[in-house]
Amino acid sequence: MSYEKLPGDGETLLRSGLSLRHMRMITALDDHGRVSAAAQVMNISQPAASRMIAEMEAVLDVKLCERLPRGVTLTPYGLALARRARSILLEMREADREISELKAGKGGSVFLGAVTAPAIELAVPAIREIRRIYPRIEITMQVETSNVLARELIASRHDFIIARIPDDLNPRLFESRVIGVEKACLIVRRGHPLASGKMVRLEETAGYDWVFQSGGSPLRQAMESNFLNRDIPLPDRILNTSSLLLTLVMVAQSDAIAPVSIQVAKFIQGPDGLAGAIDVVQTEFDIEVRPYSLITVKNRVLSPAAKMLHDFILREVG
Repeated sequence: MSYEKLPGDGETLLRSGLSLRHMRMITALDDHGRVSAAAQVMNISQPAASRMIAEMEAVLDVKLCERLPRGVTLTPYGLALARRARSILLEMREADREISELKAGKGGSVFLGAVTAPAIELAVPAIREIRRIYPRIEITMQVETSNVLARELIASRHDFIIARIPDDLNPRLFESRVIGVEKACLIVRRGHPLASGKMVRLEETAGYDWVFQSGGSPLRQAMESNFLNRDIPLPDRILNTSSLLLTLVMVAQSDAIAPVSIQVAKFIQGPDGLAGAIDVVQTEFDIEVRPYSLITVKNRVLSPAAKMLHDFILREVG
């Protein structure tokens, strides 16, 4: 057998036939440093354990361990495989636990993020329905801008997000499906001069304070495009914030104007909202924002609970 190199095409292990038993063997060797102890953990004979080690070395064409007078030590190749094998076994244990919990009606864990409009329109109703079926499912949701959510997704802090892929990230990192178009409107406090019920032209809004999301947000870009396309100077009295709560407080307690999604406006105007403290401005122009998508990281497998919520949202949008 030759031990010259580890094939590096990224697919060798996937095609090799290495099994979970092999993963358990290499981690047992790493933990105990003896073939006999690893065999005992695996509940097999020492000769069978030695044959299993030889099988792995033949598949990978590298030497995984060195025999010592007392026991064995893993080579750098063996240590690399043991480290990855430990992660694989941990993920399999978590999958087994989560599937068992789902079967027993206990739920599982899901981490998702959403921009505001689909969080209200899609995520919350889906969560409500899923929790009716699986009352003990644990769901964590972050409502933020697409820039923040996409980076949290890449860092594995979310299972999936409902957002937009930022322009500065490689779209090949993601699997995405467009599931909705967001429309926006302007909100002001009840009694605001622009809340008279008549149609308001964009130039009539320029003299007021504005509350905007950060410069890179699609809603901010859509609103600014309306100004630029009509050759109207951009507002110069601006509060920048990603907080919807702060936006609503500023609007309710001043003459500031804020663009928000129509879904948000409908919610805060409803009987469960802010009891009439906010009005929607009737405008002669539309505010259309880029469509949002259901986004996962390419080739990353969703947990059973996350896939259940993900697929439920897909079914709801048709």
